Amino acid sequence: MREDPQQNRRTDIKYEDELLLVCVKPRGILSCRDASGKACMDDLLAPRQLYPVHRLDKEVTGLMVFAKDAKTAAFLSAPDALVKEYRALCQGHPKPVEGRMEDLLFHDRQKNKTYVVKRQRNGVRKASLSYRVLEYREDHSLVHVRLHTGRTHQIRVQFASRGFPLLGDRKYGASVSGEIGLEAYRLQITHPKGNLLQFEL
Repeated sequence: MREDPQQNRRTDIKYEDELLLVCVKPRGILSCRDASGKACMDDLLAPRQLYPVHRLDKEVTGLMVFAKDAKTAAFLSAPDALVKEYRALCQGHPKPVEGRMEDLLFHDRQKNKTYVVKRQRNGVRKASLSYRVLEYREDHSLVHVRLHTGRTHQIRVQFASRGFPLLGDRKYGASVSGEIGLEAYRLQITHPKGNLLQFEL
């Protein structure tokens, strides 16, 4: 039986036209429907029939774009069609203050956990992001992150593997439970009609 999404859960729609929709995914909601029956964006955006172009982890909030047809979904899935930027709160003080992280990642579907590995093999994918520390705080940091690839749990595992797990992210080694310190706060979209759309929380 499908879980009935809470009546008070809503998504803030930032933009909508005949080809796509941009909205804010709340924490605790799946980006798209799966076999678990848990509340998902399909429920919040019904009765629209939408194609997810990218995903956010269930525990993460932020901007998402959905296509309204397969052709638009394919267009938006092309390299550089979307520029995704995040704000992260991580334990410790990453140094240097800005740089690039590149790793080989393997996602274990049974454990729903991603690992940094050393060698290319079946199921392993390259992952890349750029970061810039915005503020060092007493025991953690506010960091701007720009994704160059979109791998499952990518930001979470890449920072954790270097000793800087995101606040609240016990799955990847945070010392305290709580909301995961990550939000997709800025999104730039090359529209199929050629114009550039930009959104920010």
